[in-house]
Amino acid sequence: MQRILVIGSPGAGKSTLSRRLAERLGLPLIHLDREYFGPGWAMPSREEWRQRVAELAAHPAWVMDGNYSSTFDIRVPRATAIVWLDMPRWRCMTGVVRRVAENYGRTRADLGPDCVEKFDWSFMRWIWSYPYKMRPKTARMLQRLRPDQRAFIVRSHSEIPALEAELASRQEAA
Repeated sequence: MQRILVIGSPGAGKSTLSRRLAERLGLPLIHLDREYFGPGWAMPSREEWRQRVAELAAHPAWVMDGNYSSTFDIRVPRATAIVWLDMPRWRCMTGVVRRVAENYGRTRADLGPDCVEKFDWSFMRWIWSYPYKMRPKTARMLQRLRPDQRAFIVRSHSEIPALEAELASRQEAA
């Protein structure tokens, strides 16, 4: 388990889980939101973004969190394991509201510089639509994994300790 991709709806807990896995497994951590957003929420062009993701995915080892399904074709083939936080919509909405409340007006460590936390209705609508817009695409992508890749689907935060333990035992066995 040298390259672990953590995906799921905003608010599912990707950044927190990724940070914990990177620490526990001794792997470099890549938050795609930090890589994507420049100062003040500036966004790269599609070409610049794909080039940056290709550079990051080429590293020999990582825990990488973030959806950015437009770059699945770059990241998924490099991943040895994919963790899909397939959490209920209410959990994700609650997670984002709590995150905004805790960090409002500040820049989180998993975001780019000067990306001040704020409440955004369009972002909340995206989370609401995630189950019917992104969930089927993600499920299809996981069905096409190679035999040497492993998918872990987590549907409750109560499943995370067992996932962390399994990934750690696989890392130790390797």
